[in-house]
Amino acid sequence: MKNSLSDTLLEPETWPAPQNKRQAILNAAADIFAEEGFAGASIDAIAARAGVSRQTIYNQLGDKDNLFKVVVSDITDRSSAGFFKVLDTFPVTPKNLEAELAEFSANLLRKAICDPNGRWLRKLVETEGDRFPELFETWKEYGPGKKYPAIAARLAQLALGGYLDLDDPALAARQYMALLATDLKINQQTGRPMPESEIDQMAADATKTFIRAFGRR
Repeated sequence: MKNSLSDTLLEPETWPAPQNKRQAILNAAADIFAEEGFAGASIDAIAARAGVSRQTIYNQLGDKDNLFKVVVSDITDRSSAGFFKVLDTFPVTPKNLEAELAEFSANLLRKAICDPNGRWLRKLVETEGDRFPELFETWKEYGPGKKYPAIAARLAQLALGGYLDLDDPALAARQYMALLATDLKINQQTGRPMPESEIDQMAADATKTFIRAFGRR
């Protein structure tokens, strides 16, 4: 029986096409861990889904604990790649700050936060964080640990350009990301897809609140 973690994923084709046995194993493991949780997942089930032998998994990726850690690392890398691709579009010299920041925020939600990788990781932190505290220290280092400073740097540019009043760009970045994520947990719990119109509205509301707090007066 599938647990709620599987509700955070889309169809299997959302994972990278398996160019080799290792990627096929990682894709299969991501799905099995989503469906069964760590405790319920078995190497045999992962091997069958990947079309490889049990021994191939052990040879390439080790036991289930290590496989789980590699899967989380792999998906964290993908999630971070999507984030930094969107970050390249951040409006550092906007003509209309609220409109352009809202558009950026919607893209960030759509392509880097509400995507299957981001949803999988957030739910995984909730369900398996107690079992793997050291793993999620690594996740924080390579996930929020890199993303929040990058957002802070962009917000600092807006402050230097006279668009925002910021005493602490790092704090402002955390608050900005928190505003974007305000309604995500409710949708995660229900397992329902996030309509495009809701993503746009969420981004607009978060941006408006952020600018009210930090906009140059």
